[in-house]
Amino acid sequence: MKLATRIDGSRDGQLVVVSRDLSSAHLADAIAPTLQRALDDWSFIAPQLEDLYQTLNAGRARHAFAFDARQCAAPMPRAYQWIVVDAYPNHARLLASTDGVDPGGAGGASDDFLGPCAEARFGSEDWGIDFGAQVAAIFDDVPAGAGAPACASRLRLLMLANDWRLRRLDADDPEGGARLVQRRPATAFSPVAATPDELGDAWRDGAVHRALIVHWNGRKVGDADAGADLAFGFDALAARAARTRGLRAGTILGCGTVSNRDPSRGWSCLAHKRALEAISGGEPATPYARFGDRVRIEMLDADGASIFGAIDQEVAAQPR
Repeated sequence: MKLATRIDGSRDGQLVVVSRDLSSAHLADAIAPTLQRALDDWSFIAPQLEDLYQTLNAGRARHAFAFDARQCAAPMPRAYQWIVVDAYPNHARLLASTDGVDPGGAGGASDDFLGPCAEARFGSEDWGIDFGAQVAAIFDDVPAGAGAPACASRLRLLMLANDWRLRRLDADDPEGGARLVQRRPATAFSPVAATPDELGDAWRDGAVHRALIVHWNGRKVGDADAGADLAFGFDALAARAARTRGLRAGTILGCGTVSNRDPSRGWSCLAHKRALEAISGGEPATPYARFGDRVRIEMLDADGASIFGAIDQEVAAQPR
């Protein structure tokens, strides 16, 4: 099934079930008011959501309405935990020695996510504004020490993420505090989160084997295969995260910026492109994002239909 959260003025929004073709939706408040509530009692609530999903797809839902991604918050507007692990060795290799970029994984702020069409606002263009297209997974409770098979059984939903980074913000901070915290602003997520079965045979070995399509200012710059050149699937990534402590229901895990060794598949962040330029020409030529720039991130199924809907954001100046 496919789920989304509609903006209603509250902190956590309203949970809605979305049709497979993303054309219509139905409020799920009679079943669960929010996605977090559904995850807290998934075994009981998920079958009810699935029934509504089937009714909606069959055109029999009595109070269906047109689905509009612009009315969506992130599927989880806030979460207990947001962990990003750079699981693409090609991305880590390219960025490790250029622009002072740290390719390692880290926890990001999870208290205030951006919706798929929300402006990404920043205080200065000099901060090195960069997007980062990736796939993310939402988990049910994972006990401490759980292995990959157990973690796989606890993966509930998949979605896309735009993990914004500020590559140059206070890069000379001797304590590294800015690098660890301030360089990771609010992340945006796709309008829809989908259960893995919605991807069919594109979901295997703990990875999504579809192209992640990135447009930058209207130009297609990347269509890297999210399942290729991946060192660890989501099951193994979750097992690593849960090695010493449990993960609560609602934990979101990102696999890092998607990156293929094949250069013809393009790039999923500006730092990747700049690293290629530095390697080939001695210094990067592509600037980081400017106010007014726009990024669009989407994944299509084998028939060319959008799976999760699109993240479509404009970079804007932060109000003073």
